[in-house]
Amino acid sequence: MGCICSSRKPDKDTADHWGKENGHIDNSFPLRGPLAPPNDHRLGSPDHDSNIVIAQHDFQPVNEHDLAFQKGDKLTVLQEKGDWWLAKSLVSGNEGYIPRTYVARLDTLEVERWFFKNLTRKDTERLLLAPGNKPGAFLIRESETTKGAFSLSVRDLVAQHGDVVKHYKIRSLDNGGYYISPKISFPTLQDLVKHYSKTADGLCQRLTAPCKSVTPQRPWGQDEWEIPRETLKMVKKLGAGQFGEVWMGYYKNNQKVAIKTLKEGSMAPEAFLEEANLMKELQHDKLVRLYAVVTKEPILIVTEYMVNGSLLDFLKTEEGNRVQLPKLIDMSAQIAEGMAYIERNNYIHRDLRAANILVSETLKCKIADFGLARIIETEYTAQEGAKFPIKWTAPEAINYGTFSIKSDVWSFGILLTEIVTYGRIPYPGMTNPEVIRNLDRNYRMPCPDHCPLELYDIMLKCWQERPEDRPTFEYLQCTLEDFYIATERQYELQP
Repeated sequence: MGCICSSRKPDKDTADHWGKENGHIDNSFPLRGPLAPPNDHRLGSPDHDSNIVIAQHDFQPVNEHDLAFQKGDKLTVLQEKGDWWLAKSLVSGNEGYIPRTYVARLDTLEVERWFFKNLTRKDTERLLLAPGNKPGAFLIRESETTKGAFSLSVRDLVAQHGDVVKHYKIRSLDNGGYYISPKISFPTLQDLVKHYSKTADGLCQRLTAPCKSVTPQRPWGQDEWEIPRETLKMVKKLGAGQFGEVWMGYYKNNQKVAIKTLKEGSMAPEAFLEEANLMKELQHDKLVRLYAVVTKEPILIVTEYMVNGSLLDFLKTEEGNRVQLPKLIDMSAQIAEGMAYIERNNYIHRDLRAANILVSETLKCKIADFGLARIIETEYTAQEGAKFPIKWTAPEAINYGTFSIKSDVWSFGILLTEIVTYGRIPYPGMTNPEVIRNLDRNYRMPCPDHCPLELYDIMLKCWQERPEDRPTFEYLQCTLEDFYIATERQYELQP
């Protein structure tokens, strides 16, 4: 969970040590012009052209207005707006739109493979502890609390706790320069990295390699919401449910997506489009992004593709079975974070369970199918027991068809049992009618094997009889994120 046992133009030496490929590109860049923050980490001369960016990945256009480029190409940004920027290639002279997540500003920290600009402490730990990184993997990020300051985060191996992440404050000198220990300072962050890559010099590990990260997903086209069916190609069936199937496929033969098919008659196209327009406005790092829809029946829903599939299926795999309790609790915290966003936006999920959580290759969890349950048939009520999953559903929703964010909290408590048991069906050995009868007698599932009592206590809070007595998702997020923090310090002491 962290020690809290809780890309990039390198200089020559750094380039020789780690190669010249870019791993991570941040998703948000500073504004240009008078609105730009005073500290934009410029490395070049004062007269440097801040409009020049360098490509960090190859990009092949899908639309005629897009601009093709190769990794390493330089481009001039003509206009910044949303996920797509208008740019001119300094190689070909052509103009067109480019995805902003594929480029970095020239001569800034953004071109360094180890610099992750806007990253929270929690997401830092998730990235460094993800598969592919080893002890000594590191990154530098902007401080969440102190403007203009930085933090160094390093993956370590501790006998008592296994792999953890340790954080070090990087302090600034009044006359320029940086230091972690007052014994030695450096004119640039690059020099600091170079030094600690040669020797640990008091850190928990020598810096061995920048944190690995995945190629950013291509942003979705700005005006591509209701799309023609023929632009989609279904390649591999991933699963099937009561209301349709899920496929891995491609949009315009280029962009990998997930495609959900809905059986004809499962909902009215007009009602679906109305709700889908609301769903697409919900955008958060812990929610699966809704890209586009095909509104003529059979209706298709196009979303981002998550390589590890559903959390339920993942937990049953060999890799999923190796995930230890701290990571399971972190996954729970990620889901609570996404649900807290839904809560703040006065929305309801209605079908929260492990089958509707998707997992990325770095084990990031994202909530899928939020809002779908409400629009799949107007008869989606408690009277039609088969239409919704009884074992995940709050008593007031079973008995009266009353769904709210508090019934989602009940479902989250059930989801926690799925996570800690690696995908076991809730209420093992009970039929749906038996579950309903037992809930009417105030029965609650006992503490699962190997589940900490503190985590079971969170489950019981979610299963309070009165909805208003259940916690908020904001509370659940904070509680799960801090599950191991009570005995840990936030930053390592100066070496």
